[in-house]
Amino acid sequence: MSRINLRGMGVALITPFKEDESVDFDALSRLVDYQLQNSTDYLVVLGTTAETPTLTEEEKKDIVELVVSKVGGRIPIILGEGGNNTRAIVQKLSKNDYAGIDGILSVVPYYNKPSQEGIYQHYKAISEASPLPIISYNVPGRTGVNMTPDTTLRIANDFPNIVAVKEASGNMSQMDEIIKRKPAHFDVISGDDGVTFPLITLGAIGVISVIGNAFPKEFSRMTRLALEGDYNSALTIHHSFNELFELLFVDGNPAGVKCMLNMMGYIENKLRLPLVPTCIKTYEQIRNVLIELNIKC
Repeated sequence: MSRINLRGMGVALITPFKEDESVDFDALSRLVDYQLQNSTDYLVVLGTTAETPTLTEEEKKDIVELVVSKVGGRIPIILGEGGNNTRAIVQKLSKNDYAGIDGILSVVPYYNKPSQEGIYQHYKAISEASPLPIISYNVPGRTGVNMTPDTTLRIANDFPNIVAVKEASGNMSQMDEIIKRKPAHFDVISGDDGVTFPLITLGAIGVISVIGNAFPKEFSRMTRLALEGDYNSALTIHHSFNELFELLFVDGNPAGVKCMLNMMGYIENKLRLPLVPTCIKTYEQIRNVLIELNIKC
């Protein structure tokens, strides 16, 4: 199994919709071009930011085919394959064609609230079934359960094809503990744009970003500078995004970044229920920040 280079900024791609709520494949194609032209290191397709629970299986297949074709092997592509039915994920991993895909991102099971042993056994089953390297994804704010450092490290040590964790617990002490004790083959990736800079200073290798959808050039530069140890320059960029980091999630993800991309002329400001666009107040706040950053909107 070949090693994937996850160093730098990955972008959790949104799914653009037309006014009639059908997938806007033309807009998606433009967004992939935008990422390729602006230093994005890899793409994450069909993650949380893609509104994946609202997509049909046929839509998912078409989205993956478009992205794989458009990228043409120039940067790695990571595919979201997660859920709270372990058996169903194992069946997918065993049977699906993953041509053009370099790795799998698989979230801690949500809603069921498994024990730490249940989480371990879930990833054990996925590890045994997957033909590709796996990134685990800890986001307790969405799943309802936190994967502890001990569980993360147990998984990392026992399953060599689980090569990283996307950490979005918001607990810096927890993330630092994982970085301090992890095996050499295992990496920590920020799952939260706002803590990417400090987490890199602790030893993380980068971020899977939401804001990178709209600002790939700027945010990849911040990530790269931090990884190179140029902390002063990286911190300047980090601080310039502070207000946007907060506004991104005021009305939920991906409402904030879709609002930004709409103002920038890339997509319609459309989400599928139960998600809705940002409220007017947030919309105006985002527009004011973009104007301050000299972004046309």
